[in-house]
Amino acid sequence: MKLTLLSVFVSLFFLPPANKSYYLIVGTYDSPTSEGIYIYTFNSRNGSVSEVSHIKTSNPSYVTISPDEKFVYAVHENGKDGNGGEVAAFSFDKKPGTLSFINKQLSGGDHPCYVEIDKTGKWVFAGNYSSGSVAVLPVNADGRLGATTTIIQHSGSGKDAARQKAPHVHCTKISDDNRWLFVPDLGIDKVMIYSFDAETGKLTPAQEPFAESMPGSGPRHFTFHPNKKYAYLVEELSGTVSVFEYNDGMLKNIQRISTMPPRDGSFAGSADIHVSPDGKFLYASNRAASNTIAIFKIDKTSGKLIAMGHQSTLGKTPRNFSIDPSGNFLLAANQGTDEIVIFKRNKRTGLLTDTGKRIHIGKPVCLKWIKAE
Repeated sequence: MKLTLLSVFVSLFFLPPANKSYYLIVGTYDSPTSEGIYIYTFNSRNGSVSEVSHIKTSNPSYVTISPDEKFVYAVHENGKDGNGGEVAAFSFDKKPGTLSFINKQLSGGDHPCYVEIDKTGKWVFAGNYSSGSVAVLPVNADGRLGATTTIIQHSGSGKDAARQKAPHVHCTKISDDNRWLFVPDLGIDKVMIYSFDAETGKLTPAQEPFAESMPGSGPRHFTFHPNKKYAYLVEELSGTVSVFEYNDGMLKNIQRISTMPPRDGSFAGSADIHVSPDGKFLYASNRAASNTIAIFKIDKTSGKLIAMGHQSTLGKTPRNFSIDPSGNFLLAANQGTDEIVIFKRNKRTGLLTDTGKRIHIGKPVCLKWIKAE
């Protein structure tokens, strides 16, 4: 009896730690050193990475993962006469960590730069940058994409004559309850808001059909706080983050704060934005001359941001970055210097430290995660 109790005690307190391995899915732009989507294993304890496989496909600059993690959808960021963009479907086999091509469909516009899947896994949203349109594509039970069922064309222009002559959709973000689609449009300085019907895939303008940004700011990427009370928008042209109170499809702006280091008057080219898994910190990337990650603490009672500092990405053009699911690491995808830099994240302060680890890959532009078995 004593031996049995001792065995139970040992098993409870000295078992090997649970597996904390993930697949890192990396979308790229075509280049001499990249040709599609790359799969890596990532250890969230020590930040070690190993390449598993890759699949050749054209300019998969943004990818999304199905809720059951069995399928990956990627844009082909190409264009031709207003209807040259595509969305491709791939099945993902967790055991070997490989993708297999299923099919592709036209995205309903040119140069799709963002793709999102709804919470049911039955609908895919694509944002066409050059055309300024958002499209909805149905997903069959086998992961295959159907032809677009809805295409909504934005109209208008903005203050910046060089960048805002026409609408430019840059993100399609579905709410956690799957009822609202938020579509930042860089060209018209608005986050368009659509009611989404998960039964039919139909989009209709919300009662409050948009949240307006400052003229010339260039809304780019949008994300929610884990508590679903707040939302955050990074604005590319002005180098700012707009903070919103969020309630049932409606946004109320409560703060606007710079992403740039103090006394840095260079063009921001802000790109990506993410909240840490614990909801305590927000990060936003700046490209152009700065090449930094802005670090903000989130006030837990108001959702507002407090600037904590900036971390050089140790490379150029951090178009995208991602926090691993454990929250231990932040990976910065430096498109301009062909590598992903792995930073250790201090969960108490939010600050970042270079681990010295790198993933050498041509033009990395999107990072996503799948839990390994």
